[in-house]
Amino acid sequence: MAKLFFSYSHADEALRNKLETHLTMIRRQGLIEPWHDRRITAGSELDASISKHLEEADVILLLVSSDFLASEYCYSKEMLRAIERHDAGEARVIPVILRPCDWHSAPFGKLLAASGDAKAVTMWPNEDEAFTDVAMKVREAVKRLGAVQASIAVQPALSTPGGSSTAETHSATIAPELPRSSNLRMKREFSQLERDQFV
Repeated sequence: MAKLFFSYSHADEALRNKLETHLTMIRRQGLIEPWHDRRITAGSELDASISKHLEEADVILLLVSSDFLASEYCYSKEMLRAIERHDAGEARVIPVILRPCDWHSAPFGKLLAASGDAKAVTMWPNEDEAFTDVAMKVREAVKRLGAVQASIAVQPALSTPGGSSTAETHSATIAPELPRSSNLRMKREFSQLERDQFV
């Protein structure tokens, strides 16, 4: 299950709620575990909780608007760290353009936005259609991420914690069995009884 982090301005909370609703089927199918700062419980440290979930996230959605770009916290603390993790191959960053704004020159401007042709969600004739398009792009990204993680998981480890090689334990399940060479046969000595029975 991929951990999904929402980076957004509180001015766009209503739109974030709508997007989260459209991601419900992906969550129900066990593909994602969404998180945003409204899940922080009373008494928890705000910055520490956000930082923890941002570092653990497999997928980071940047919900882009003029308020998002104007927010020092969203821009400098969340978005810049998200891009660092994306560039390092540690997470997948997906921009979702909520409202029209000058975002192309931002550090995430190089990334393909989730909504069709990077058109802002609020500019679509039907917002539900826009969010459905975003949800489908998120589903596709999560499935690709899962496929990559699955392929990494089956790679044989070099050694177990005790120091012994795991090559033997993995060879039967990972390496295809090669045909045996005929020159490996051993000569067998037959008894007189076996010779008589054969005749």
